[in-house]
Amino acid sequence: MSMPKSVVKIRNGNVTYTSSVDRVQYTLRELTRAALKDTGRFICNVFRKSYYQTFHKKTGKAGKGCQYWVRSRECDLQVGIGKKGIGFYSGMQEVGSSKSPRYALLRNAVNDNTDKIKEIQSKYLSALEDEGRAAALIDEKEKIGDDE
Repeated sequence: MSMPKSVVKIRNGNVTYTSSVDRVQYTLRELTRAALKDTGRFICNVFRKSYYQTFHKKTGKAGKGCQYWVRSRECDLQVGIGKKGIGFYSGMQEVGSSKSPRYALLRNAVNDNTDKIKEIQSKYLSALEDEGRAAALIDEKEKIGDDE
């Protein structure tokens, strides 16, 4: 979806008013999605590092089972362990079971790095002051996870 053009034009004598509300809403939505995308990428990397520090890399592909989804309609971020056929055991290690302890590596990756997450989010959302800088941060060609 490209940048929408301003639609509303009001002419009153010599004064012409052009509304750019659609452009502002589009820019806000896309900057929010870009911030969520980078946050998801960061959380997955922190999870993988902590997973392979806790478990040997030979134990499987469970670290690769962490992925993130930035949903377009809801404009939110979901991070989880759920690639098909890969993330079952890492999901069990995350929540624990009757035979294995709870490691909570994904939960700790988020809770221990809230300051870094806020820094990533503020990098994008403070870019609203300069529309040119904001347009450079938006990449419309990239698709993430299971976008609707």
